[in-house]
Amino acid sequence: MATYHIETYGCTSNRGESRQIERKLRDAGHYRVDGADEADVAILNTCTVVEKTERNMLRRAEELAAETADLIVTGCMALAQGEQFEDLDAQVLHWEDVPAAVTNGECPTTTPDAEPVLDGVVGILPIARGCMSNCSYCITKFATGRVDSPPIEENVEKARALVHAGAKELRITGQDTGVYGWDTGERKLPELLDRICDIDGEFRVRLGMANPGGAHGIHEELAEVFAANEKLYNFIHLPVQSGSDDVLEAMRRQHRVGKFEAVVDAFEDRLDHWTLSTDFIVGFPTETEADHERSMDLLERVRPEKINVTRFSKRPGTDAAEMKGLGGTIKKERSKAMSELKREICTDVHASMVGETHEILVVEDGTGDSVKCRDGAYRQVIVTDATERGIETGDTLEVEITAHEAMYCFGEPIEVRNERPAAV
Repeated sequence: MATYHIETYGCTSNRGESRQIERKLRDAGHYRVDGADEADVAILNTCTVVEKTERNMLRRAEELAAETADLIVTGCMALAQGEQFEDLDAQVLHWEDVPAAVTNGECPTTTPDAEPVLDGVVGILPIARGCMSNCSYCITKFATGRVDSPPIEENVEKARALVHAGAKELRITGQDTGVYGWDTGERKLPELLDRICDIDGEFRVRLGMANPGGAHGIHEELAEVFAANEKLYNFIHLPVQSGSDDVLEAMRRQHRVGKFEAVVDAFEDRLDHWTLSTDFIVGFPTETEADHERSMDLLERVRPEKINVTRFSKRPGTDAAEMKGLGGTIKKERSKAMSELKREICTDVHASMVGETHEILVVEDGTGDSVKCRDGAYRQVIVTDATERGIETGDTLEVEITAHEAMYCFGEPIEVRNERPAAV
């Protein structure tokens, strides 16, 4: 788990984005400290209204870079003028990518009691606690231990309660959802997903992170479950972390590149419109230039629709912290190269959707008067002027995709369906 320090400048939108960053960090088991000098990572959410503001942002970024081990710069100036921060040892990221970067490739940490939570129309259901891995860079395992899987029926009842309480989207979470049931000697995830999809009601289900090593043994059955259940978003998060088997061995990951690609192929064979999400750690201590090129080749070959790129940083008490690290310049250059390829791939994916019609679920409020929605493959679609159009979270819309950015699309409603009672 990491400690973080966050500073926010500018408008209400920036403050709202920082709140969402913090919520995701807290959900992952990280916690805030007051000073950058006490933090594993500092986050600067920038503003760029006038030239004086820009100078202040650069000066503050320089100060933070000197005070903390890792600096992440996000917000308006980072996105509009990212080149201004090139001389700093900092990651320049879209705010939605910040939580993944802070986690350093580690598994998420569920709440201590692993109880479900309803957040608006999103139900968060931790199905197990702990993992079966022993990754050399991960500190989360010290907090969570080995996997502990409650019975299927217990998780189904928790899911049913969330749906009855108003959840329109169920997010199935855990340190590693793919190993659910391993502690009982059975591979139970496909059966659990089937049972949850059988619950009465109109809702969607998103499966959280499944490491390739755990997913591989059930990948054929898992892909069949996705193909058979319309309630399941056609989305899977498989963090490969490197395209080099040598690096994966040094990381003590439970998979090699071949297993990762076998899982991907199983989903590709059975699903048409679907999303692959994956993670890469750039600059692991043993990573050579050839290893980095293997990661770039894998990214180009598989072309995931969602990609988290994280620069390696040491976590105290882990074996990787004792390794001689790579220089900051090397990590920065490799991270930049991979992030540029990531942006190209993600832009191509969203550009290809323009002109298509998709059914989407409104899951949360966006900035201004927009709402954030998800299509059947869990790709993000933004709809503007929500109040004027009478659109609220929980509604199902049919939209035409009219425009795109690198990481999301814009949709124009054709039809709005909701279950709210008519006004009297």
